[in-house]
Amino acid sequence: MNQQIEQLALQAGFNLHNDVIDGHDFKHEIEKFAQLIVHEMLKTCEEHPGWYGRDIGEQIKQRFGVKS
Repeated sequence: MNQQIEQLALQAGFNLHNDVIDGHDFKHEIEKFAQLIVHEMLKTCEEHPGWYGRDIGEQIKQRFGVKS
């Protein structure tokens, strides 16, 4: 799990070491949910005319470990 996503999950109250229910570890789902949010942020960056030509989208991808 990306370190930034892990830190945000901990801030949200997830106990990443003990979040196992019926033998299922939810780290994958937490990371996937965060990546979906990041993809929505990237779409907003691409659609916003004031951000055209800037590398904001790339910075977001790097920070959250998301690939296009």
